[in-house]
Amino acid sequence: MAAAMAAAAEPAEEEAEALGLFTGIGLSEAKARETLRNAALSAQLRRAVLQARGALGSGLDKATGALLYNAAARLRDPGRLAFLVAYIGRGDIRSDLQLGAALQYLRSHPLDPLDAADFEQACGVGVRVSPEQIEEAVEAVISRHREELLAERYRFNMGLLMGEARSRLQWADGKSIKNEVDLQVLHLLGPKTEADLEKKPKATKARPVQEEKQKAPAVENGEVGTETKSLLEQLRGEALKFHKPGENYKTEGYVVTPNTMALLKQHLAVTGGQVRTRFPPEPNGILHIGHAKAINFNFGYAKANGGVCFLRYDDTNPEKEEEKYFTAIREMVEWLGYQPYAVTHASDYFDQLYAWALELIRRGQAYVCHQKVEEIKGHNPPPSPWRDRPVEESLLLFEDMRKGKFGEGEATLRMKLVMEDGKMDPVAYRVKFTPHHRTGDKWCIYPTYDYTHCLCDSIEHITHSLCTKEFQARRSSYFWLCNALDVYCPVQWEYGRLNLLYTVVSKRKIIRLVETGAVRDWDDPRLFTLTALRRRGFPPEAINNFCARVGVTVAQATMEPHLLEACVREVLNEQAPRAMAVLEPLKVTITNFPAPETIDVLVPNFPADESRGFHKVPFQPTVYIEETDFREELDKGYKRLAPGQPVGLRHAGYVIAVQNVIKNASGRVMELEVTCTKSDAAEKPKAFIHWVSEPLTCEVRLYERLFLHKNPEDPAEVPGGFLSDLNPVSAGRSWYPLPCSPSCSPVPGGSRSWGRGPRGAVTALSPPARTPCAWWTMPWLTDPSSPPSPLPNSSLSAWATSPWIPTARRGSWCSTAR
Repeated sequence: MAAAMAAAAEPAEEEAEALGLFTGIGLSEAKARETLRNAALSAQLRRAVLQARGALGSGLDKATGALLYNAAARLRDPGRLAFLVAYIGRGDIRSDLQLGAALQYLRSHPLDPLDAADFEQACGVGVRVSPEQIEEAVEAVISRHREELLAERYRFNMGLLMGEARSRLQWADGKSIKNEVDLQVLHLLGPKTEADLEKKPKATKARPVQEEKQKAPAVENGEVGTETKSLLEQLRGEALKFHKPGENYKTEGYVVTPNTMALLKQHLAVTGGQVRTRFPPEPNGILHIGHAKAINFNFGYAKANGGVCFLRYDDTNPEKEEEKYFTAIREMVEWLGYQPYAVTHASDYFDQLYAWALELIRRGQAYVCHQKVEEIKGHNPPPSPWRDRPVEESLLLFEDMRKGKFGEGEATLRMKLVMEDGKMDPVAYRVKFTPHHRTGDKWCIYPTYDYTHCLCDSIEHITHSLCTKEFQARRSSYFWLCNALDVYCPVQWEYGRLNLLYTVVSKRKIIRLVETGAVRDWDDPRLFTLTALRRRGFPPEAINNFCARVGVTVAQATMEPHLLEACVREVLNEQAPRAMAVLEPLKVTITNFPAPETIDVLVPNFPADESRGFHKVPFQPTVYIEETDFREELDKGYKRLAPGQPVGLRHAGYVIAVQNVIKNASGRVMELEVTCTKSDAAEKPKAFIHWVSEPLTCEVRLYERLFLHKNPEDPAEVPGGFLSDLNPVSAGRSWYPLPCSPSCSPVPGGSRSWGRGPRGAVTALSPPARTPCAWWTMPWLTDPSSPPSPLPNSSLSAWATSPWIPTARRGSWCSTAR
C-alpha cells in the first residue's frame, strides 16, 4: 500500500519540480503547465535549463530563459540542443537574431561533426558592436536620406532608416539602433510641430486600366489545362517558404537521424528533384468547398513548381466507403481542371504496411493493447498496462489479430510515442470484420490514419505533405514513425481550413442531413458540396478563383457565401452570353408601336464587350417587364417606371411612358398601356429596364438558405444543434412560369447569363444521366412528387437560389453547362 502511494507521488513531485524549473526562467505558470503537457518539449527544455544552470548558476534571467525555450521548442536533436545551449550558457549567443541564425545553420548542416568556427561566424559569436559603430552607421544612413527627411520631416518612413542601419551592422541590437535613429532625427529636424502631427493626406491613385486576366495554357501531367496566374503566383517557388526537394532537413522541427542523408539521396534518385504532392481524401462522402481549397493547394503547388500530384484514396475504413464516392471524388478533381499523375489507394500498400508493423514491434516501438476504446479516448487516458509486454508476445498477438482470433475492440496495435497534443500511444491497427471493396476479406485488421498517412507518403516519395491545421498535432508522430522504421521521411506542412457561413461542410453532418431527409442527396442545391455547386451551374474556374482569392493561409478562413457568388459572377460575365428574362412578369402594351410588325433588336452577347457579337431579340407591341419595375406611386429615390416617370427599354432604343393602368377586381395591376418614343427624341430617362417579347417559357424554383443562422454548428448561436436550425422554407416548392427571350435557348456545353434575378442566382439543371434528352431540353429537379421528364424543345428548366445578396438584381445568371 505504502509502496503504491509512493509510486503515485513520484510523478506529482517530478511535475512540481519541472514547474518550478520552467517558471524560474520566466515562463508564466500557465505557459509552464502547457509545456508540461508536451512530454517531448518539456524533456528538451528541462535538459536545456539544467545545462545552462550548470554554466550560469540557478539565477537565469528572463532573456536567457526565452532563448532556452525557443531553442528547445525548435530543435529536436538532444545532442545539437546541448551544443547550442553551451553557447547560450557562455553568453556567446545572446539575441533572437543570433539564435535564429544558429538554428538556420544547424538545419542547413545536418551531418556531424560541425565546424565550430564556421558556426560561430554564421551566428555572430564574438562580434561586439560598439555604440560608436552604431552612431556612425546611423549617421551615414541619415546623410544619404537628408534631403527627403528635410522635405517630409516626421512623415518620412523611419523604418527605412532602421532597416538600412541594420543591414550595415548585422549583429547590432535593434533597440540601440532605434534609439540612435530617434536621437539623430531629432537633432536634424528638431521637435515635432503641429504640422508634423497632422495625418498625411492619402495620395489619389490613378485607376489603372483593367487588364484582361492572363490565362496561359500549361502542361499538367501530360494534359494541357488553364489556370489563373494569381493562384500560381501564390504557390510558385519561394512564395510559401517551403523546402526544396531533398532539403527536408532544413525544415524547422524535422528530425535528422544517421540515415537521413542517405535516404534523401535515394529519394532524389527516384524523383529527380521533382516536387511531389498528393490529395488524399477518404472515400466516405462527396467533396465539398473546403476540399476545393485542398485540391487547388496540392495540385496547384505541384503544377506551379513543375511537379506532379497523386490522387490517393485513404481507404482504410471499409465500413463507410462506397464505390460511388471513389467515382465522384475523381470526377470532381477533374471537373476543377486537374489530372492526377497517378491514382493510388492506401489499400495498394496493405502488405507493406503490415510488414512494417511487424518490424515496428520487433524494434520495441509498438505493442498489442487490450484497453477499450472508451478507456483511451481523450487527452489524459490511463497508461496501458500492456505497454511493456515482451516483443515476442506482441508479435504472436498481432498475428492472432490478423487471423481474426480477437473480436472488434478486443485488441489494437499501438505505437510508443507521445504526440504534440499530449495524446499517448496512438493506435496503428484495429480489428474490423468488414470486407474491403478492393481487397475483399483478405484482411480483418486495418491501419489507422496516424499509421498509414506518413508511410504512404514515404512509399510514393512525396516531397510536401500538405494538410489542414488540425493535423499539426500529428506532425511529431509523422516524423517519429518514418524515422522509427528508417524509411524516407517527407515534410508535413499545414494550412488553414476553408469554411463557409450559413452551411455545414462536415461529411458526417451532411450524411445526417441526407439520412434525416433535410436534403435530397449530396447534390442538393442548398448544400456546398462540389456536386451541388456543379448542379447549380457554378463554373469550376469560379471555384478555383475563389480558393485563390481566399489564399493559402495558416489561419482558418470562414467566408461569406456571397464572396463565392461574386467569383461565379465574374467568370460568367466573361464566358456566358447575356440574355434577358423576367421572373415576375407584368404585361405592357405599347399603344403607338412604331412598326406594323416585329422589330428585330440587336443585343450584345456581352454588354461589357460588344466586339464579341450580337444576337437578335424580337420587339413587339406586347412586352413583359418585372412587376417590381413599376410603381403606381412615385417614391423618393425610385428611378424606374411610374406614372409621370418614363424609363428606357434596354437595347431597344425606345423610352416608354405610362398612359393607363389596368387592374383586376381585387385591385392588382395586370397590365400597363404605354406610349413609346425614340430614345434620341426623348429626354434621357433615369433608368433602363430589361424586358422580353415573344418569350420562351421557363420553369423556376426558388430556394432559400438551408440554415437560419450564420454558424449553425456553434452551440452558443444554435443551442439545439445544427439540425434544429433548418430553414423551414429553404426547399421552396413554388413553380413560376418564367418568360425569357429566345436567346435563352441553351447551347451544348455552354452557359447563358441573365441580366437580373430573384435576389440571387438563376441556374439551369444538368440532365441526370438516367434521363435521355436532347441538349436543348432540360428535365426539372428530381422530386418524389414530380418525376424527371423532358420539357418541350422550346423550354428551359431552371431553378433559382435566393439566399445571400438582396441587391443582386443585375447579377443572376442562367447556366446550361454541366
